[in-house]
Amino acid sequence: MRDAGFLDRSEPIANTLNRVIFALPILTGLSLLSALTFMSDHPQPAIITALASLAFSIFFGVLLERGSVKELNARKAMVEESLRAHHQMEELFAMTDMLQAADDHEDAGAVLMATGQRLLPDYSGALYVFNNSRDRLDLATSWSAHGEFDPPETLLPSSCWALKRGKPHINDPSENTLCCAHATGNAATLEVPMMARGSVHGLLVLAIESEDSFKRLKMVRRLARAIADSISLALSNIALREKLRTQSLRDPLTGLYNRRYMEDALSRYVSLAERNGGATSVVMIDLDNFKRLNDENGHAKGDAVLCDVAAQLVAALRPSDVVSRYGGEELVVILPNCGIEDAQLKAEMLRARIEGLSEAHNIPISASLGVASIPETSTSPSDILPMADAALYVAKQAGKNCVRIADRRSGQDGGQPRLAVG
Repeated sequence: MRDAGFLDRSEPIANTLNRVIFALPILTGLSLLSALTFMSDHPQPAIITALASLAFSIFFGVLLERGSVKELNARKAMVEESLRAHHQMEELFAMTDMLQAADDHEDAGAVLMATGQRLLPDYSGALYVFNNSRDRLDLATSWSAHGEFDPPETLLPSSCWALKRGKPHINDPSENTLCCAHATGNAATLEVPMMARGSVHGLLVLAIESEDSFKRLKMVRRLARAIADSISLALSNIALREKLRTQSLRDPLTGLYNRRYMEDALSRYVSLAERNGGATSVVMIDLDNFKRLNDENGHAKGDAVLCDVAAQLVAALRPSDVVSRYGGEELVVILPNCGIEDAQLKAEMLRARIEGLSEAHNIPISASLGVASIPETSTSPSDILPMADAALYVAKQAGKNCVRIADRRSGQDGGQPRLAVG
């Protein structure tokens, strides 16, 4: 209401000033004409009148000129501010467009760094993202305006006031502000949580070291929030794509690779082994009496046993080995660069680890395992799985809770194909 009243009062004042500016030359001309008219009869008073009129005109003109200069400076400042805001909007739109092509956190960090260096050249910055377990934030990227900014590699959410409050927070030791536990050094920092779709995906940090750092950080707070909003949406999309990719490759219950991924990986490993002259082995695992376990103890207990078995297999094998859920209680392990004898030893180790879960669950848990290998027992991915499954069936017939290997191909052991007992 006060602004509207001010505009209502300022309009007649502006109109009056415009009329005075328009009438000023006329008044000056009349004053000079009067002076010339009276100069013949009264020379001295006429000169005095003319000089007074001229002085009045100059004085009033100076006043008007000063007002015009102030108004011109104000308009110039408004134009500069408008151009600066337009430039910031163009940079933000360009950053948003680039972020649509970001595949991971590294890409998003590179776009952020480029934009931050253009929009805020005097500020250092850092981008933190949550890890998979969301118990800490890892440094994704950082940049320094003058070489003095050294952010920590990890942050704990419990030690960050910006994440606790869900709002931007300024750490400035020189102003005795409430500082986060991870805020070190003399540089003042502005921390902005990056939120999208109801969750926090990371933290944007801007830093500067100057005498008026607190004031300067407050001035860029709105721009920092605009940058954080764009980055947070990109991080949300990256997390969603990663989740969808994981769901297409992994079993939702055990976290193991699914059958589709296992078959693709087996083809790749076999092709690589053929080029290098190496071996690839497959271990097929089936939990014994799993249906009875579900019937007597419930499906929740059966799911818990499956998850623990999967964890035991992953923990016992190499990172290059592929552990997958083939279907139901059947699991398949791919062992690249592993011959039939080594695969048999590993299978026996896995059998023992599975049996060791019986004490933890207070129920008998065991598995039967069948082993096949290229080139010892099989020639291609299409026959190695059926041969491992056939060896598994022999293990079931032999009393369960044991390991059997498939028949060797003719010429691989100097004799006829046979079934070896583990």
